[in-house]
Amino acid sequence: MKDAAPATAPETIYLKDYKPFGFEVEKVELTFQLSPNATRVLSKIRFSPKAEAADPRLFLHGEALKLISAKIDGAPVTPELIDGGLTCATPDTPFVWEAEVEIDPAANTALEGLYMSSGMYCTQCEAEGFRKITYYPDRPDVMSTFSVRIEADAPVMLSNGNPVGAGEGWAEWHDPWPKPAYLFALVAGDLVNHPDRFTTKSGKDVELNIWVRPGDEGKCAFGMEALKKSMKWDEDVYGLEYDLDLFNIVAVDDFNMGAMENKGLNIFNSSCVLASPETSTDANFERIEAIIAHEYFHNWTGNRITCRDWFQLCLKEGLTVYRDAQFTADMRSEPVKRIEDVIALRARQFPEDGGPLAHPPRPEQFQEINNFYTATVYEKGAEVIGMLKRLVGDENYYKALKLYFERHDGQACTIEDWLKVFEDATGRDLTQFKLWYSEAGTPRVKVSEDYADGTYTLTFEQSTPPTPGQQNKAPRVIPIAVGLLSPNGDDLRGTEVLELTEARQSFTFDGLASKPVPSILREFSAPVILERETTNTERAFLLAHDTDPFNRWEAGNLLATETRVAMVTDGIAPDTAYLDALVKLVRDDALDPAFRALVLSPPSQSEIAQTLHDRGVTPDPQKIYDAAETFTQTLAQQLETSLPRLYAATTVDGPYQPDAHGAGLRALNGRILALLTRLDGGDQAARQYQTADNMTQQYAALASLMKAEKGADQSQAFFDQWQDDRLVMDKWFALQVACAAPDAAARTAAELTQHPLFSMKNPNRFRAVMGALAGHHAGFHHDSGAGYSLLAQNLIALDPLNPQTTARMCAAFQTWTRYDSARQALVRAELERILATDGLSRDTHEMVSRILKG
Repeated sequence: MKDAAPATAPETIYLKDYKPFGFEVEKVELTFQLSPNATRVLSKIRFSPKAEAADPRLFLHGEALKLISAKIDGAPVTPELIDGGLTCATPDTPFVWEAEVEIDPAANTALEGLYMSSGMYCTQCEAEGFRKITYYPDRPDVMSTFSVRIEADAPVMLSNGNPVGAGEGWAEWHDPWPKPAYLFALVAGDLVNHPDRFTTKSGKDVELNIWVRPGDEGKCAFGMEALKKSMKWDEDVYGLEYDLDLFNIVAVDDFNMGAMENKGLNIFNSSCVLASPETSTDANFERIEAIIAHEYFHNWTGNRITCRDWFQLCLKEGLTVYRDAQFTADMRSEPVKRIEDVIALRARQFPEDGGPLAHPPRPEQFQEINNFYTATVYEKGAEVIGMLKRLVGDENYYKALKLYFERHDGQACTIEDWLKVFEDATGRDLTQFKLWYSEAGTPRVKVSEDYADGTYTLTFEQSTPPTPGQQNKAPRVIPIAVGLLSPNGDDLRGTEVLELTEARQSFTFDGLASKPVPSILREFSAPVILERETTNTERAFLLAHDTDPFNRWEAGNLLATETRVAMVTDGIAPDTAYLDALVKLVRDDALDPAFRALVLSPPSQSEIAQTLHDRGVTPDPQKIYDAAETFTQTLAQQLETSLPRLYAATTVDGPYQPDAHGAGLRALNGRILALLTRLDGGDQAARQYQTADNMTQQYAALASLMKAEKGADQSQAFFDQWQDDRLVMDKWFALQVACAAPDAAARTAAELTQHPLFSMKNPNRFRAVMGALAGHHAGFHHDSGAGYSLLAQNLIALDPLNPQTTARMCAAFQTWTRYDSARQALVRAELERILATDGLSRDTHEMVSRILKG
């Protein structure tokens, strides 16, 4: 199913036009008579008019529904069917609305509403999917209790809340907690469960289940442990206890998102819950742990307290991302987690903030809300929460959160409600801080320094570049964590959080015997771009001595960036001082291996392209690729005598455990193996591939071999071994493209779309191929334009089937204006080709239109 685009641009919805719904929804009763092509949905909803309602007519959303009958208080009515729903005259007293509709789950390839995945019925209702199930006020500020009856020829039938009855061919569920329709869920099919139990801090016994397809039972144990850790952590850190008799998770193969926090019935993309040492990498395990935590934490920050309208999406998502980051930091390594989050922020959110898709964490307008499930809403939304916590302090943060849950439990809230809680709990005025929610763009903070007579002065100047629809930006509140080091590497002043509130502002430090070396923006205390004139010598000093792990990594990252930029622009050899510092650090066995692995991970080629663009240099993707290859080869040669020892020292013995220490060692071991493969012809990687007893080591060996063009036999062996495991095959598909030479990447991706195991209807498989192509910087931006053309061709083909996935993949084109005129012309032609497609979905229409504006 799809939503055909109108002849003109889709309607724009504005935050300023928000109006409350004119009726209270007192209770909802639903009956589902499931059938693949002709499911009947019977709804019985009790409405009560609000005295202040401006429009006495009832409007209910509805899309792709066949209305069979409608009644009010038992009497048949004939509502007026209009675009997007229906309207009907209603009594001015409480009444019961009943409707029967028919829908076609088997034909629903958009995976929104009620659809089928491998013979299983499942739902996805966020953001506006419930209107494809039945007629209803499908908006997050309409909250009600739900009772659900499912009638089907299926051994397992699940919905939200607690089970209240079951028999042959039927099951009934009741959710006692009022919720908006986007949190509704239903699953029915042939499933088996991995059960467990959890006792809450008040002694409540909760039944836990992970439901999977037969054959996947052996991949649930890690996910279950992650769920129990999340429940315990939320009690210990936030004082939040689970509130139903059971908690169900279901793994679904065909799913647009990672997972969904439906009350008591979380639906997960299979890739985000199924795990085993043989089929999952360390990165998979960590991601699964984080996503399970994220969806569980939504039980309070998203479900018990939800958002008033979709403009407030970052209220639930930003806060919950911040909470799951806290959880992962506590479960694993706090410094490594912080570095990884900043790497992801710079790779995804900074380009979004600096391009045609820029929008504030709380946007003022949209045409299709599905297009605003973005890095800005999620990751930048979380950064805003982190800044707020730094500004008020830990004690006041948790005091405010306690007040938030007490004051707003059971409500649909706004950013204003959220900030008011902090103002009331701390006495701070957050008017200026609110700009972080309302203004787009990444602030740039320029730093200068002065030292005289024992006084050191740091002067900061902040500015935020114009973004679409927002030309002029006021100064924001920016917490800047600063430490001072002595010339010999000792701490002169520990970390202090400076509050930058003006366009230009100075801070002084007195009583210093010598000019210090500043460590600025520790822990990446604000999502800004720091601009400071410094030297590679100072960066090398901070890499060796900074006591803040993030800034230590940052110093190495800046050294790597400057080295790569100089190689691209000036054609010079890699900086020897940086290479020496890197070699020394990698050899330091006292350092966390996960941290050493991150230091060995260079800035992405896309990041180098952005740096060049920011400096007024048009990036050449092939030159950037060549510089990356030269640098890695040079580093391997610099480390040649140490690599065998380092490889042996980081090889983990004994049974595989997905813990933080083992994962850190394997990450470093994988980096070392990639370097070693460049020198030994792949001998060690081939041996590792043959002997590996876990996917992390097998996949690392295969990637090293394929990157060195030595892995044809192993790639075929990998395929033969895992061709029946859909999630492992996603890895294989992605690796074929990621390891291809730039001039072969598009051709390889095109060939894979013709592979018997490729399915455009499965979002995971589509993203494995097209996502890998978009992420292959030199391959996607090859001067032939083949990458642009292939992606556009596949997006046009996918749009009628799955508009959500199509629109999100369009973001691959968002940085097109930073390249040369020839590439810009190629991209523009492809974007215009997409936009000219008949019946283009409103999701894709909005995204392409915004990108074209450049």
